[in-house]
Amino acid sequence: MDSVKVGICGLGTVGSGTFAVLKRNAAEISARVGADIVVAQIGSRRDNPKCETGDVAINRDVFAVAENPEIDILVELIGGTTVAKELVLKAIANGKHVVTANKALIAEHGNEIFAAAAEKGVTVAFEAAVAGGIPIIKALREGLAGNKIQWLAGIINGTGNFILSEMREKGRDFADVLAEAQELGYAEADPTFDVEGIDAAHKLVILASLAFGIPLQFDKVFTEGISRIAQEDVIYAEELGYRIKHLGIARDTSDGIELRVHPTLIPEKRLIANVNGVMNAVLVQSDAVGPSLYYGAGAGGEPTASAVVADIIDVARTLSSSQSSRVPYLSFKTESLSAHPILPIDAVETAYYLRMAAVDKPGVLSKVAQILSDGGISIEALIQKEPADGANLVPMIILTNRTIEAKLSAAVSQIEGLESIVGEVTRIRVESLAG
Repeated sequence: MDSVKVGICGLGTVGSGTFAVLKRNAAEISARVGADIVVAQIGSRRDNPKCETGDVAINRDVFAVAENPEIDILVELIGGTTVAKELVLKAIANGKHVVTANKALIAEHGNEIFAAAAEKGVTVAFEAAVAGGIPIIKALREGLAGNKIQWLAGIINGTGNFILSEMREKGRDFADVLAEAQELGYAEADPTFDVEGIDAAHKLVILASLAFGIPLQFDKVFTEGISRIAQEDVIYAEELGYRIKHLGIARDTSDGIELRVHPTLIPEKRLIANVNGVMNAVLVQSDAVGPSLYYGAGAGGEPTASAVVADIIDVARTLSSSQSSRVPYLSFKTESLSAHPILPIDAVETAYYLRMAAVDKPGVLSKVAQILSDGGISIEALIQKEPADGANLVPMIILTNRTIEAKLSAAVSQIEGLESIVGEVTRIRVESLAG
């Protein structure tokens, strides 16, 4: 091959970043591939004034790129799951390899897309779909291929991590930091996907499939966001030696696979507890290498473009190879994907942080402790504050040992039923993240 022709669909932040990296590093990329990577066509509804595309043809119809017989690799960077899905399937039907940064597309429709790609003998690469520029997918699919992966935990949404970092470092409340995140462009005008954990859940299901050899099952991920985290929770977590991070956790247990996204207290001494701002990190525990941490920029034009271009290079290197000799889409051969059950959240075992407002009178703590004890739940740590001047409510914070979520939920319902407990009990799961 003298050249590999690429069609980029979408000329936003990542699309323009991809074009820039391909142009700037053309000599290095050509030397690595053994052929020139040529952007032959761009599909975009509008021009990007920040991206000088020169004489590259821009078509307002992205499907024209999928139908262009000269294109070898279609790069899907338009986002969403409707037009993007149709575009990718059309490109595959036309025998084109696909590179995408679209986590929602892969998480929700990946099984269908991979089946179509296998039938046509083409590759679908998606490194940029998870954690931006961090090569976590290649690490799981190739670097750790000789390991049995036991669990992984990731800070995989930069917006949520920025909010929690600001709350801890500057004592700000959630709404205040969210407004700034929107001003800075870290959060969308509708921040639901970021702050309620949907974005992280898309990414987690991809990581879990790669780690454990299971089909993509987005609908089975337990998802909880950070919008209910209060400033006092951040403060009390610090007093107990923990930090609150919004984690995606996948664990292979004897009873099934845990797939869960939620705020989590983790010991402040853990490296991942010290990942702040908009940065991402994924901690992987595997049998041979032990714990390994992957850290870097989880979003942004050129960091994400780095992953996109790496996929273009990988695909270009294998254009002349047979499908059977390529790395499988989800790390494991399709026929080897297993139907391990996904554990419901009620069956998950972890420790818990509980915060409640108690009437300032004798015997309240003993009643709460008795309910927990009757449920087979032991207390590891306790903070009971003095009431503020003129107030009759006392903040009570309890750290439990590990227990099954169903038991904890039953105990919390009883605690909330006590006359001496006002309002709902705040609960946050606790993980040690030890090997």
